[in-house]
Amino acid sequence: MDARPSHPTSAGRSRAQRPPRQGPGTGTLDLALRILEHLAHRSHNASLGAIAKEFSASKATVYRHLQALVQQRFVHQDAQTGNYEIGIKLVVLGEAARGRFDIVRAARDELIALRDGTQQAATVCSMVEQSLVVLDLIQGHTVIEFGTRPGTRLALDASAHGKVWLAFSSGAAIEQLLTQSRACKTPIFVQELAKVRHRGWATAASEVIEGVNALAAPVFDHSARMIGSIAIVGATQFIPREPGRTQIEAVVGAAQRISRALGWKQHNDTSRHQPAPDPIRGGGRLTPENASSAVKS
Repeated sequence: MDARPSHPTSAGRSRAQRPPRQGPGTGTLDLALRILEHLAHRSHNASLGAIAKEFSASKATVYRHLQALVQQRFVHQDAQTGNYEIGIKLVVLGEAARGRFDIVRAARDELIALRDGTQQAATVCSMVEQSLVVLDLIQGHTVIEFGTRPGTRLALDASAHGKVWLAFSSGAAIEQLLTQSRACKTPIFVQELAKVRHRGWATAASEVIEGVNALAAPVFDHSARMIGSIAIVGATQFIPREPGRTQIEAVVGAAQRISRALGWKQHNDTSRHQPAPDPIRGGGRLTPENASSAVKS
């Protein structure tokens, strides 16, 4: 067989250069998204005519898109002027997404330093669509390489990351698990969550993978709301069921530094973010300062 590279014919080149055909509705969606992006970058609202002129589209077409966006609250129409600007829903969605990506950026250098200091793999997780998801993983310096990748979902009740979320956060998925899961209502698990809340970190020896343990701690934002968790992961011979003081200080310290980078302060008031104590959680107020107890005791 001839291994020489083939050269396309003129017809072939023409086909290669031709832009892909858009599917039904793709062009309509594209224009709506471009209009939304245009409004988001403006410092003030815009009239229907100005928006139509910007995209060389008819007022009728642009009006239909704007009305659909208004109905979904992505765009707001001023009642007096009739002009358009971004709506509250877009702001809310942007804020939710920003918090998730901020922690990845803020945690990256700390995760690398944590990996270098402990030699173990380091991970950061957050809640995404009511699931606990790995956002980043830095492989360790040991011979073990973990197959966990960003996007992997972890069990809230059977992972170190999950236990930290159950102890220090709230939300529909967490409350549902705590109230409906039989495993979470057992005296042993209730006591373990109370311990996690008191000392500020959690482990899960052989719970996700046999012979593997993780040591996790919570990360908080400027409003003292838990938005993530970090952990080191390694064989139980390197991270025992009861980790040593050096490993605890490394993980909890890194979590606190990431929290400070996100605006958290040691004495932020967290009471407005915490649910009332109940028998399942073990009582007591949840505070970021609990995460300091491991290195102060």
